[in-house]
Amino acid sequence: MNTLKTKGIHHITSIVGNPNENIEFYRDVLGLRLIKKTVNFDDPYTYHLYFGDEKGSPGTVITFFPWRNGQQGRIGTGQVGITMYRVPEGSLGYWEERLRTKGIATDKVEQFGQERLFFSDPHGLKNILVEGKGEGNESHGTVPGEYRISGFEGAVLYSHFPDKTKEMLVSIFQYRVIEENEESIRLSAEDSRANDFGRILEIDKTINVRGLTQIGTVHHIALRVEDSRTQAKWKEQLGNMGYSVSPVRDRNYFTSIYFHEPGGILFEVATDGPGFHRDEPLENLGEKLMLPKEYESRRKEIEGHLPSISQEVK
Repeated sequence: MNTLKTKGIHHITSIVGNPNENIEFYRDVLGLRLIKKTVNFDDPYTYHLYFGDEKGSPGTVITFFPWRNGQQGRIGTGQVGITMYRVPEGSLGYWEERLRTKGIATDKVEQFGQERLFFSDPHGLKNILVEGKGEGNESHGTVPGEYRISGFEGAVLYSHFPDKTKEMLVSIFQYRVIEENEESIRLSAEDSRANDFGRILEIDKTINVRGLTQIGTVHHIALRVEDSRTQAKWKEQLGNMGYSVSPVRDRNYFTSIYFHEPGGILFEVATDGPGFHRDEPLENLGEKLMLPKEYESRRKEIEGHLPSISQEVK
């Protein structure tokens, strides 16, 4: 019997275009902290930018690969379709007005008993804000602390085979189905040791357009595990169930394994630690370009290929 349980979402990684547009939106408009500037392990000429709460806590971290020369992608099956963020109770009106004044179109609808504010980022990624328990983060940047995004509420999955994705989440990761209708399945992670952020996954059953992974699409979603020992158990279990699982990858701030679930979505299983403060002080997170150790000897070369990033908050 499977006794392993995920702690919910660790992070979500997407593909965008211009890195400065990406920073201006997620740091300056949404008020997230830029917690790490580093590079793609597989392509050191491409940034890997991380945003989150003040500490980069698991369950709050959204990351991006800016592909300056990429093509516009298509959101569809085989991808995470929508990222859901939680904001403090009573703050949705503030956010609707804030996004409006920034020229960002919004749409407010009710789903699963929640009022939801839909909007897209400059590169086409779909997002939702919902109110929930938990206070806003410490103020860092342009959004007052009492309105700041707390972390993830969850994510909406666009699966080639929604029922198979549901079965995988329930049987392997011990998600619990909360509600299901003709259009969607809503599930929750069950690990009581986790904080309340990032527990929700929804599977949209109405999407029938196949996704094309390029600019404006989610690359993968990572679920949380406590440590490398637990991650090894997940790796063994997934392998025993017939999944092709990657070797453990050291990502400096956590370790990761990857696999594709039956609905085509790339999942990662990431450890909570060691965390983003391991190579720069907490108060200085995101200020300098931090390179993986294997690229440090090539710093001047790599910096010469990367576009400059403005530090000025707009």
